[in-house]
Amino acid sequence: MSRPVSTYRVQLTPDFGFAQVGEIAAYLRDLGVSHVFLSPILQATPGSLHGYDVTDHSRIRAEFGGAKGFREMAEQLAAQDLGIVLDIVPNHMNTINAQFWSVLAEGPASPYAAWFDIDWDGGKVALPVLGDDVEPVVDGDVLRYHEHVFPHPGHYRLVDWRQGPGYRRFFDVSTLIGLRVEDPEVLFATHEVIFWLLDEGLVDGLRVDHPDGLADPRGYLERLRARSGGAWTVVEKILIGDERLPEDWDCEGTTGYEVLNRVNGLFVDPAGEAPLVELFTRLTGLPGDFRPVVAQAKREVIELFFGAEVRRLARAAGCAPAAVAELLAAMPVYRAYMVPGEPPPPASVEIVERAADSCSPAVQPFVQQVLYGPDDVITRFQQTCGPVMAKGVEDTALYRWFPLSCLNEVGGDPDLFGVSVPDFHAFCRDLRPYTMTTLSTHDTKRSEDVRARLAVLSELPGEWAEAVSEWSAAVSFDPRLDYLAWQNLMAAWPISGERFAEYLLKAAREAKTSISWINPDQGYEQRLRDFSSAAVKLPVGEFTERIDAFAMANSLGAKLVQLMMPGVPDVYQGNEMTDFSLVDPDNRRPVTFGRSPVSRWDAAKLAVTTQALRLRRRLDPAAPYTPLLAEGEAAEHPIAFARGDEPPRAVAVATRLPVRLARRAQAAGAPATGSQAADAQTADVWPGEREMCLGWGGTTLTLPTGTWRELLTGGVFTGRVPLAHLLARYPVALLERHDL
Repeated sequence: MSRPVSTYRVQLTPDFGFAQVGEIAAYLRDLGVSHVFLSPILQATPGSLHGYDVTDHSRIRAEFGGAKGFREMAEQLAAQDLGIVLDIVPNHMNTINAQFWSVLAEGPASPYAAWFDIDWDGGKVALPVLGDDVEPVVDGDVLRYHEHVFPHPGHYRLVDWRQGPGYRRFFDVSTLIGLRVEDPEVLFATHEVIFWLLDEGLVDGLRVDHPDGLADPRGYLERLRARSGGAWTVVEKILIGDERLPEDWDCEGTTGYEVLNRVNGLFVDPAGEAPLVELFTRLTGLPGDFRPVVAQAKREVIELFFGAEVRRLARAAGCAPAAVAELLAAMPVYRAYMVPGEPPPPASVEIVERAADSCSPAVQPFVQQVLYGPDDVITRFQQTCGPVMAKGVEDTALYRWFPLSCLNEVGGDPDLFGVSVPDFHAFCRDLRPYTMTTLSTHDTKRSEDVRARLAVLSELPGEWAEAVSEWSAAVSFDPRLDYLAWQNLMAAWPISGERFAEYLLKAAREAKTSISWINPDQGYEQRLRDFSSAAVKLPVGEFTERIDAFAMANSLGAKLVQLMMPGVPDVYQGNEMTDFSLVDPDNRRPVTFGRSPVSRWDAAKLAVTTQALRLRRRLDPAAPYTPLLAEGEAAEHPIAFARGDEPPRAVAVATRLPVRLARRAQAAGAPATGSQAADAQTADVWPGEREMCLGWGGTTLTLPTGTWRELLTGGVFTGRVPLAHLLARYPVALLERHDL
């Protein structure tokens, strides 16, 4: 069993299964990754494009090629020295499955009753499916209601679909029922195929989906580690602000959202905050502070979606539902890490009590129950905090407050403009050495290159405001949506009217200010489509073209930093070259693998990705991280670090805040061509036909002692190097010791 050095995420679909993955093995090997990272492989709802709706844990998905196809794919990958990492879903499964059918038919007497978190009411479980006056119809031994089928008779009652179910679910999705993997029998029954693949050496690592939904993530990870033989494991844990993964969670780390947000912040100019927030508030009429927007959004989603969960907690704790809802809305993180039967950690007590300080005194009895009460209250509160955070912040507030939408990412803080170089270095020094790092995933709100373009706006707020004013004067629709539309239209350019409309429809439904998933408005939606069709005909692409030199610098810089910083880097499918995708399902569109670069940006990003991944295969993921500091008047622009023991093996250098650098160079009368810039030890800030250089002659970087070969250009450097020499062709540099 080999530990991954780097991974490449592939989204399996009925049209792109195991055989197709096997066909790209040589391409992925040449790219430089060590492992293929597969989306869920177990039998799921027919036609599912994501696989998180498992229906049968005992089978590998037939649409992908089944067990035989998996084995054949694994052999093809192994022949190219590639391993496999699996995405597993321990928290939930689709409600259409044999085990839940047994529970509906037999009730608590079912042998599978312990599989699910069910709130039995008189021996029956509430199923939220009713939506009209149509009566269910008995058809032999089943009961039919529209497309729904249930055993007849059974231990269930049908209720209004808005009421909420009598079982724990994934977020607000009633078709995904929670699993009790804290029960050893349930754990092994739902992981039998995963353990078989690990035992046979066909799989080397695991990505655990949504651990916050589990009753006891720490215990689950301990049991998983013991049974998996110590396989490399990361968890999809969203960490907020300075929050860190608990040391006692037995895994290598997270899937990297906290990394994504800090890398992203490196390329955002803090000076853009005030003008962009002013522009946002002027155009939308919304407040200039994100916090009240979050608070309101969380209160709304609790009322809309989580009434059943609140009532269940209130009954268990003997508290008023209003107090339960108030504390849930005030919680600042996805989980407070209390474990039933153990004293609450001081950090957990602080989190809960700090949340309670912003609430009315009526929550205090519930606070005591959450910290010191019955096991059921402690567990259910933990399992409910995550859904409220996800639906309230990720799926609501981030669609309402967006002065600079590249900051509106999963786990991100849209009112935190910029991450300083010293803060980033400090963050890297504390990272677990084998945690996953990422820039784009199947769940990100925008791809990394869309964010790279948006980051430029933090350096050009005035020019951006002028452009938005022109477009808004030509086409307008909804003040609470238009400014988000202009940002994403510019950053995802070129984009079809249909793709753009589908994105805006999702954004409007998630924002829940004019329409929502449960409250559609055909008139509004048609006007939105009309707006989209008109907006894509405006010369928005001209602005995109003007900033793309700077966006390319941001893109390459972020990519190099992510691939070379501590951790196991993941590349999301297609992002080895430019990808201008928006939120799912847009970012899960089919990818053409092995395609040739069609732009300078494509070629440069592919070169950076390939060289960095190949170098990582020669570098221990746990290699020390050493910050390198530049000297001179433009010292704020490079982010540079070395990797490896003394002497270090590799150095990465990226350019940040390229617009400010360009203006600095122009003010100094910098020459216009790359060769002249290098000769004069100044800066070439505009891309030529084949080159792009960002540097500054008065600023130098001191390389660790030795001789260094720059992998992107073949240049050789040693000692104190003027940045204009080091960055003579690209806005990034990747060096490997030449004298080893």
